[in-house]
Amino acid sequence: MVDFGLIDEWRPAPGRLVTWFASADSVARAAAAPAHPAPPSLQQEQYLRLADRHSGADFRFSGLCLVTAVIPTGDLDRDAITRVIHAFLLRHDTFRTWFTVESGGRVLRHLVPEVDVEFVPVDYGYIDDPEAICRHVEKTTPGPFQWDCFTFGAIDHGDTTTVYLAVDHLHTDGLGQYLSAADFAQLYAAEVWPDAEPPAPAASYLDYCRNERFLSDQQSLSSPGVKKWLALLRGNDNRLPVFPLDLGKKTDGYHRSAHRSVVLLDDAEGDRFEQVCRANGADFVGGVFAAAALTERELIGADYYFGMTPISTRTSAAENNSVGWYVTLVPVAFPISDRTTLGRAISLAQRAYDSGLLLAPTSFHRVLELLPADSEIKAEPGWVTPMISFIDARDFVGNELFDSLDAGVFANRAASEEALIWINRLPGRTSLSVIFPDTAIANDSVDRYIDTMRSVFAAVLASAVETP
Repeated sequence: MVDFGLIDEWRPAPGRLVTWFASADSVARAAAAPAHPAPPSLQQEQYLRLADRHSGADFRFSGLCLVTAVIPTGDLDRDAITRVIHAFLLRHDTFRTWFTVESGGRVLRHLVPEVDVEFVPVDYGYIDDPEAICRHVEKTTPGPFQWDCFTFGAIDHGDTTTVYLAVDHLHTDGLGQYLSAADFAQLYAAEVWPDAEPPAPAASYLDYCRNERFLSDQQSLSSPGVKKWLALLRGNDNRLPVFPLDLGKKTDGYHRSAHRSVVLLDDAEGDRFEQVCRANGADFVGGVFAAAALTERELIGADYYFGMTPISTRTSAAENNSVGWYVTLVPVAFPISDRTTLGRAISLAQRAYDSGLLLAPTSFHRVLELLPADSEIKAEPGWVTPMISFIDARDFVGNELFDSLDAGVFANRAASEEALIWINRLPGRTSLSVIFPDTAIANDSVDRYIDTMRSVFAAVLASAVETP
């Protein structure tokens, strides 16, 4: 299975803990790395500005991603892992960069020379407290303004070993977390088995950032994509999308994250759900957004659904092998009423999703940058919107190993101001996970939302035509 949740919900078995950190000399040399002309990606820049603005928070404001796997051996070659870590970090150039925010607000990238990258293992001995291991991972992985904001670890349980990568969100998206695990496994196999194939070449994330910024700089308020985005926002009363229920957010202070995960569909139910989608000219994702719209209709009587979904911006085979933050937001917007049937909602949702994909080259971050000061559309600094992310992980190479490796993807209790939803179709089941502000009101609201969405999924299943 694949576990999703917060880091302090992770429960690794007791074992001998070894963690790989950047050496003190490596950190010192990295701090002197020269500025590099490649800008951060638009997503990275927004993230770094927000982290800088809230650097005074008394907790880690930024996101920390933890990827774990339990492998069926207790005799990992520590020297081989060290070599694999170096190969991995040099293979993906995002891990050789760090950023500063200058007094004028400009975000500047620094590039660490390959020869200055050195990670070394530190043996912490046997630890039998899972919570202590969780605290260790969070405490020892630096934040986004330090170069070495990623650590690696292995917990030897005897017959099995838990391996992990903890990395600030700055350097990875959801697919990047999967790619990191797959890369690491392949690199390790190539180290210990001479006949094993090394990973295919990976693209430069810095090249991607340069190209993304070049293209976005060509856009203006008169660009077709920008005009389409603005029309959608005006159709939403000049507002960015919001979660349909009250999250109990305060106007000052911070909210930490809370989490829910549930199983929406088992394997057979997933096939039946897809059957209904196909019968209405849609893919599985069309059914997902139809369910989201019908959920809002049920909860608040909404007659218009306007949601956001993140999609990967990788466009080449080499980028498909590259770890980085290759993501943009696209809209999914369509009308919904009490007369809209399930089938009609699924068809509308699919068309809206397909239309949204056409806006992928027009970054929503860039659109909001272009708004004049007197615009009726308001987006405060540090704006955030809810999102629904759908991934069919059955398309991933090696997905059949998910259960045997007992994999996990976890996040820290970072700052949380909106409800972020992941619907993942995995081998054997489809799950729903939500990260949201940890307030009493939000906990009740998210429970209501999940219950309603489950009832909509059940209604879609009930409408499935039985086949011989």
